[in-house]
Amino acid sequence: MADVMRRVLGLLAALQTGKPFSGDELATRLDVTPRTLRRDVDRLRGYGYPVETQPGPGGYYRLAAGRAMPPLLLDDDEAIATLLGLATLAATGSASEGSVDDAATRAYGKVDQFLPKRLRPRAVALRASLETSPMLAPSTSADTMSTLAEAIHHRHVVTFDYVGATGTATARRVEPHRQIHLHLRWYLLAWDVEKDDWRVFRTDRVTDLRRLSQPFEVRPLPADTGIDYLRQGLAKEKQRVVVTVDAPATAVADAFKYQDVELTAMAGNRTRAVLVLDTWQWLLQSLAFLDADFTIDEPVEFREMCHRFGTRLTRLSDRTTSR
Repeated sequence: MADVMRRVLGLLAALQTGKPFSGDELATRLDVTPRTLRRDVDRLRGYGYPVETQPGPGGYYRLAAGRAMPPLLLDDDEAIATLLGLATLAATGSASEGSVDDAATRAYGKVDQFLPKRLRPRAVALRASLETSPMLAPSTSADTMSTLAEAIHHRHVVTFDYVGATGTATARRVEPHRQIHLHLRWYLLAWDVEKDDWRVFRTDRVTDLRRLSQPFEVRPLPADTGIDYLRQGLAKEKQRVVVTVDAPATAVADAFKYQDVELTAMAGNRTRAVLVLDTWQWLLQSLAFLDADFTIDEPVEFREMCHRFGTRLTRLSDRTTSR
């Protein structure tokens, strides 16, 4: 059965390129006989994939556009990844109607219906064994993200109403370029036509989104990536912090799991951590979970404040001991 599924997946991968193949081309490509090819095509049709056949000279096999999504044909690891991805996404947000997390919750409950029979028992067992911790985050409209994706793909201007962090409502007209996910939030990186500059918008604060037919030309991004530009904006009121920790990178990553941190493994089982923080207290809070020595390389004021705090703790310990 594994060989059959591997062969059918290979056939599906070829047909999903969108080009028509003659029977001889497919048989040679998949290293099967014409008779086996016909059987595998029938299997795909049985799974719900609309495979068109043109017989005779010049004939071909081609995957036609279906009216509905056919049953998914997944390898074991792909099925597991799908379930885990949906479970994680479903746990993020408030599950408001029409949101991405709400859609993930519904899809998570249905996924076994679209899997081949041989995978359904394993999918059911996996789904029953999973628990995900809810993470409070604003829900984002699936329709909004889909509309933005189409506008970015076709390079169409969009308009929308937007409520900023201070609660001020404005009408915006932008050229959308990237959708970004960072710290459990979805953002839109766009060129604001009225401001004549780049702006980042929280997608959950976008309402009355409209995709226009007006096209726009692609602009060079204001940073290497959209995430880099977003991080630069979020870090404007913060300071760059560099710490060298006498612990392996895996342990440091676990201690800083709630921080946006860049880790570099160093010799001697040490790790260099680079963060962007607004107060030194956030740094100590994470370092307290590590039973390891550390050096605050920069900034100097963070190092001095942590030294003062350590001195206070020492005095308190000495005072308690003397009693």
